[in-house]
Amino acid sequence: MSKRAHQSARRADALSKARIVEAAIEILDTRGEAALTFRALATQLATGSGAIYWHIADRNDLLAAGAGDVLARALAKVGRQEEPRAAIRAIALAVFDAIDAHPWAGAHLSREPWHSAVGEIFERIGGWLQPLGVPVDAQFDCASALTNYILGVAGQNAANARTLRGGTDRKAWLEATAARWIEDDSQSRPFLRRVAAQLGEHDDRQQFLAGVELILAGACVEPNA
Repeated sequence: MSKRAHQSARRADALSKARIVEAAIEILDTRGEAALTFRALATQLATGSGAIYWHIADRNDLLAAGAGDVLARALAKVGRQEEPRAAIRAIALAVFDAIDAHPWAGAHLSREPWHSAVGEIFERIGGWLQPLGVPVDAQFDCASALTNYILGVAGQNAANARTLRGGTDRKAWLEATAARWIEDDSQSRPFLRRVAAQLGEHDDRQQFLAGVELILAGACVEPNA
C-alpha cells in the first residue's frame, strides 16, 4: 500500500460512520434538509468529502442513516410495558415525538417507505397484536394500518409545524383556518361548522392517540360481529 493510500485509510477509520451521521443530524436539525450537502458536512467535520464517501454512498444514503438513527434511539427509550394497548401507544408516541423533533426524518421515510426503520416499527407493533386479541388473519392489515397511520400523521404534524413562522399564535392561526373553511356559505359544510371551535383547542398528541385507539378498537372486533 502506498503512503498516500495508507494515510487515506487511517483517516477514513478515524472518521466513523456514526460520527458522520451525528454531524448530519445536527445540520438537518439546525439548518434544514436543504442545507445538508457533502461540502457542508465536510466543513462541519473539518475533513474532505472523500473521507465521507468512504462510509456514505450519497446524500440519500446519509438521510436514510440519519432517519434510522433518530428512530432507533426513540424506540430504544420505550419503557417496558405489560399491557398491549399501553405498549402500542408508547411505540406510537415515541415515533410521533421523534419525527416532531426531526421533521426531515418523516419527510425521508415518506420517500423511502421500505426503510428498515419502518420494518422495525411494523415488527414492534405487530408483536403486540396477538396478546391484544386481534385475530391472526387480521394482524397484517392491523399492523399495516397502524404503521401507516403513525408515520403519516407524525409526518403531517411535523410538516404543519414547519409552515408556521416563529412566534405564531397556534390557536389563533387554527381558528383563522377554520373560519376560512366555512366562510363561503352559511349553509355549506355543516360538520365543519359543528366542530370548528375544536380545531383551535385540540391537542395534536391526544388527537394522534385517539386515532391509534380507533384502529385498535376496530381490529379487535370479530368480522361480521
